[in-house]
Amino acid sequence: MAQQQPLGGPKADTPVTGADVPVADVPGADVAATYCATLIDEWVRLGLTDAVICPGSRSTPMALAAAQDARVRVHVHHDERSASFMALGLGLATGRAAMLLCTSGTAAAQFHAAVIEAHQAFVPLLVLTADRPPELHGVGAPQTIDQRDLYGSAVRWYCEPGVPALAGAPWWRDLARDSWLRTLGEHPGPVHVNLAFREPLIGVAGELPAQREPLPGPSDGSTPTTGAQWGVPDEELARLGVAISGRTGVIIAGVRAARTPSEVEAIHALAQHLGWIVIADPASGCRIEQEGTITAFDALLRSEEFAAAQQPEVILRLGGLLSSKALNAWVTGAPALKIGIDPFGSVPDPDAVLNQKLPVDIETFCNQLRSVVDHQAPAAWRSGWITAERLAVRAMNAVLAQQLVASEPGVAVDLFTLLDADGILVLSSSMPVRDAEWYSPPRSGLRVLCNRGANGIDGVTSTAVGAALMGAPTALLIGDIAFLHDTNGLIGLMQRQVNLVILVIDNDGGGIFSFLPAHELLETQRFEQLYGTPHRVDLVKIAEAHHIPAERVTTRTGVQAAIAGALTRGGPRIIIVGTDREQNLTVHQQLNLAVSQAIQGLQQ
Repeated sequence: MAQQQPLGGPKADTPVTGADVPVADVPGADVAATYCATLIDEWVRLGLTDAVICPGSRSTPMALAAAQDARVRVHVHHDERSASFMALGLGLATGRAAMLLCTSGTAAAQFHAAVIEAHQAFVPLLVLTADRPPELHGVGAPQTIDQRDLYGSAVRWYCEPGVPALAGAPWWRDLARDSWLRTLGEHPGPVHVNLAFREPLIGVAGELPAQREPLPGPSDGSTPTTGAQWGVPDEELARLGVAISGRTGVIIAGVRAARTPSEVEAIHALAQHLGWIVIADPASGCRIEQEGTITAFDALLRSEEFAAAQQPEVILRLGGLLSSKALNAWVTGAPALKIGIDPFGSVPDPDAVLNQKLPVDIETFCNQLRSVVDHQAPAAWRSGWITAERLAVRAMNAVLAQQLVASEPGVAVDLFTLLDADGILVLSSSMPVRDAEWYSPPRSGLRVLCNRGANGIDGVTSTAVGAALMGAPTALLIGDIAFLHDTNGLIGLMQRQVNLVILVIDNDGGGIFSFLPAHELLETQRFEQLYGTPHRVDLVKIAEAHHIPAERVTTRTGVQAAIAGALTRGGPRIIIVGTDREQNLTVHQQLNLAVSQAIQGLQQ
């Protein structure tokens, strides 16, 4: 990524703030204070609302500037890694960058995982790292590391403006604008500004440089709803119209497929117009309560008979990949025209199956395609999927109804069912995101977020805390290992005034590994040592250590009552759901078998 050289400006003896004070007579601390206040003022004008700040000395000028501006909500966190994921959660929930600030040294390195996730998931993030001035580098000064290009290619822009000098004041607002705009645009993501400060670090801000004219675009500074704002050229559109008209097909909506209600509407309108169905990931925005939304696709496509009979002629894949191996294998083997669409131009295709990749605005493309296709697929195509979906859901619900003890698929179903329509649900990687993808019911209005850029399990609790800071009732579904990865995300949670219910699936280890070949190929002791990895930690006591109300439940009715009670009482609450890894594997097998039996003969 491009590196910004230290900002230039008028000669050192030229006044630039309008005050009759020579530059040399203005204390450096006051220059730094004015500089930081100017950056904050400009960022607020552009849409900044939240700053996540980690305590530290070298970052004092910027921390004070943010805290002294009443327009900025300041969230202080002791742990840099948790703080960075909190800022990521704010970006996920709002579509605009949160400011993330730390002191110099290894503190900045703790941001790296969240920066990578923001990069790969196209989440805006404004990363500010304080640094020692040049004369303290290479001489063994404490808390000093090389922070230049610390995050490599994971940032949209890196800038090292140097120690603030009054002579550079005419360019301070340009720095703020440049950094903010680069978090947005066609490829939203993280920007890294490395700010060097000399002591003393506490000063008084003077007159700020004159404001610039407002920028065009969303007044709240949010990310444009999509990156590209165009469709395909007329010639290409006509070709696609001919190729698709009258053909059977599916729309596979993955993570970030739709970010606005109008995009959701356009996707489903296209599917209905073509006589197709929408296979919808919970985090796609498209898993809504509308006929033609298919949620039981994983279990359906595990049936070889159904998968072979329902071979589409066209596949449109929007946004990110889904987790289902059954779905991905079906897509790979289908003799279909396969088109990947992503507004940011990042169309995932690890199996190299796509015939074409289109970096277009999804809503525009769907509306374009609807206008040029005159003939639907045969009616039996869509109706066959809808009938199979109905039978599959009924079969799965029957299996879950027989489960008196808590099951992991049952928890996902109950959580989706009980959450408020205007709420937010955050899903952890590993089994929670898969159980939600495979079994959760459609819900209109519910926002589902997850860190599926890099698919890591670090920082998930903090991501949920960041999302909850926006005020909506929020729930997190997370496994015990991911929960232990980010227990520092609980620091100060009771003081953050959020309505956040954390459901922890506690199967004492890595439950997802029971679904891999290693579970059958290795003897039990070796499997447990390397994959099961029991931790033997009392998770309720971890919650109690942070003064967070917590309870442990083991039955399905207990889970339902705990979720309903937590949502009613509000505030942060933790529900530990005890499950067994071997029993969980069995429940998944029973669900798949029930669906297979329910749709037998459907294709005859």
